[in-house]
Amino acid sequence: MSDEPKTPQHDVIVVGAGPAALTAAIYTTREDIDTLLFERAVIGGLAAATDKIDNYPGFPDGVEGLVLSDQLRKQAERFGAVIELGEVTAIRDEGELKRLETTSGDMLARAVLIATGSDYKKIGVPGEQDFYARGVHYCATCDGAFYRDKRLVVVGGGNSAFQETIFLTRFASHIDLLVRSTVRASDVLQAELQEFVKAGKVTIHLATTTDEIVGENNAVTKVVGTHDGQKVEFPTDGVFVFVGLMPNSQFVKDTLDLDTIGFIKTDQSLQTSLPGVFAAGDIRSGATMQIASAAGEGATVALKLREYLEGRSHPPQN
Repeated sequence: MSDEPKTPQHDVIVVGAGPAALTAAIYTTREDIDTLLFERAVIGGLAAATDKIDNYPGFPDGVEGLVLSDQLRKQAERFGAVIELGEVTAIRDEGELKRLETTSGDMLARAVLIATGSDYKKIGVPGEQDFYARGVHYCATCDGAFYRDKRLVVVGGGNSAFQETIFLTRFASHIDLLVRSTVRASDVLQAELQEFVKAGKVTIHLATTTDEIVGENNAVTKVVGTHDGQKVEFPTDGVFVFVGLMPNSQFVKDTLDLDTIGFIKTDQSLQTSLPGVFAAGDIRSGATMQIASAAGEGATVALKLREYLEGRSHPPQN
C-alpha cells in the first residue's frame, strides 16, 4: 500500500467567500452537500469593506457591510460549511473530479463554484505602488480612521468614489475629489455629497486627471494632476482610489472562457465552459455588481450544483 497521503475530496469546493459564495454554501450544506470554501482575503469580500449598505432587502436603515458578511458567515457555518483561508491557484479537469491547486495543497471536488468577485482597479500612475498602504489606499472603511483631521485626495467619479468620500468626511479635515471626466454617481449620492461641499469639507474637481502621487520619507505629500491643460497640485496626507473593479479570474484565464474584460462566461445554468465548474456573483460576465443579486445568484447556482451532482450520482439509463 502507498504511504502517500490521500488527496482531500469534497462534493463542492467554493472559491471565494463573498455574498454569492456564502449564500450558495447555506443552500448546499442545508441539503447535506459537503461544502468547503476557500477565501484568500476577507470573508465577505468587498461587501465586508463597505461602510454601509443601503440597498440590501430587509434592512430599512441600512446595514454595515462587515455585519452583513459576518451574519452570512455564521449562517453558512451553522449548516456545516467549512471556510478555509487560503488561495486557489489553478483548477484542472480530471473528468468526474476537478483538481484544485491551493496554498494548502491539492484538493479534489465533484463540482466547483467560482465566486471570487472583483478587486479594486489601480490607476497606474507613478507613486501609486510605491506608497501602497503608506498613503495610498483602496478601502475607506479599512484605513480612513488613520486620517483624522488630515487632508485627503479621493480619485474617482462613480458611486463608490462618492460613497467613500462621504464616509471619509468623518475623519478628514478636507477632501479633494478628483474626477477625470464626468460624474457617474447616482443622483442620490451626488445630492448627499453636495451637503459636504456646501460645508467646505469637500471640493470636487471635474475634468482633472491624476498624474502622479508624490511623497517623501515614506509618506504621501501631494498629488499632481492636469486640469485644462495645466498642471495642478493637491497637498494631501493620503490618497484613496475608487475607479472601478477588475475580476479576480487570473487563476482560470487558461482554463475557462472569459469575456474581453476577464469576467467568466456562463450559460443559463451558471455553468462555465468546463462542465462541473460554475460561477456566480461579480466574477460572472453580465453580473449586475450588486450584493442582493450576488446573493440571488448564490441561491440559484446552489440548486444547479445539486442538479449536477445528482446527475453524476444517477446517470441516465439507456
